[in-house]
Amino acid sequence: MHMSGSSNMTKITWLSLTLLLFCTFVVPSFAADLKPVNVKKDDKCPVCGMFVAKYPHWLAEVIFKDGTYAVFDGPKDMFKYYLNLQKYAPSKKSADITGVYVTEYYSTKLTDAGKLFFVTGSDVYGPMGDEFIPLASEAEAREFMRDHKGTRILRFPEVTTELLH
Repeated sequence: MHMSGSSNMTKITWLSLTLLLFCTFVVPSFAADLKPVNVKKDDKCPVCGMFVAKYPHWLAEVIFKDGTYAVFDGPKDMFKYYLNLQKYAPSKKSADITGVYVTEYYSTKLTDAGKLFFVTGSDVYGPMGDEFIPLASEAEAREFMRDHKGTRILRFPEVTTELLH
């Protein structure tokens, strides 16, 4: 009996550790030492070349430790950049990033992208067409998905290059 209790305790301990590790990696945490930047009129998206100041409700930003930044006309282009730094910013590494912000759909405020839920496949389009719609809570994401024919809710680390067609 003592062995069985010990075995169960070991299983519970491993399960707890597994859940702890899973939860740790589900949502990225950026140092956020650097706050979102004020976009300048001539700032361009490094992915598509559009002037981003024209689209204040779709802004997204990647901030680097050295104070440099990249700004985007929507979350989808930000993810393309973030997931392929070698192509868009070969001198940078993901470890150099201190903040990733996107404009939350309802509040229209730049928000830490790691805290948001992204709805794909909806009938709401951004400046470049199909867009990942950032929402503050899972409940808002589910409601948005129902109201706007979304197909999927993703968290930041679930976004892959394959989803960025």
